[in-house]
Amino acid sequence: MTAGAIVAHFDVAQIAIYAFWLFFFSLIFYLRREDHREGYPLVPDYPGQAVMDYPPLPTPKTFLLADGHEVLAPRAEAPEIVHGERALPWAGAPFEPVGDPMIVGFGAAAYAMRADVPEHAYDDGLPKIVPLRSAGDFFIATEDADPRGFRVFGLDSVPVGTIVDTWIDRSEYIVRYLEVELDAEFGARRVLLPMHFAKLRPKAAAVHVNAITGAYFATVPGTQNPDVVTSREEDRISAYYAGGLLYATPARRGPLL
Repeated sequence: MTAGAIVAHFDVAQIAIYAFWLFFFSLIFYLRREDHREGYPLVPDYPGQAVMDYPPLPTPKTFLLADGHEVLAPRAEAPEIVHGERALPWAGAPFEPVGDPMIVGFGAAAYAMRADVPEHAYDDGLPKIVPLRSAGDFFIATEDADPRGFRVFGLDSVPVGTIVDTWIDRSEYIVRYLEVELDAEFGARRVLLPMHFAKLRPKAAAVHVNAITGAYFATVPGTQNPDVVTSREEDRISAYYAGGLLYATPARRGPLL
């Protein structure tokens, strides 16, 4: 065979396309295995039900997070407790919450189990969502209404407490929560009200919450630290108010038609 005569004995174009197919298949296989690092192995709905786990789980790998913590994935996790049951006895039937749907974290009031630590700002590593009393460099602009001192009313127009502070996002420069000091009949404690569930009425010095009735304020999830809110606590609090949009009154639980 003379020099440079490889193409006379091999179909280079065909070899190239086969090599591309092999590379592309290997890439898809690798990406699908990496997809299985979180949320796997799958858990069947019924005992004995077959669940296809293909491709197989990848070799566990340790990931170093920005806050210095290490996470192993995939990893063994405790079985998730689901506070719900099927409305009908066959696969594909919808689940109905068991117990108080506002508390059990199922359905409209479900939330993600994020880390039970506060989210930190990138520039200084300090908690990014804090009350205004703890953020000396921040203030409410004079052209905006200062809600501190406003009375809070539930869906049923029942007064439940008074706004005593605002919680700001030091990274986004916006108000995330209003801190409500509840009246004695609702527990005489402080709870957070997500800003997107609050309707401010500055002329009436009032805040109206359409998500829940006054009685539900007594069981709003609290925070472990009065000046810090963790990611998991944020999710629980927001899910509680969101669940009220479906569960707060009997009329909301039924169909519109």
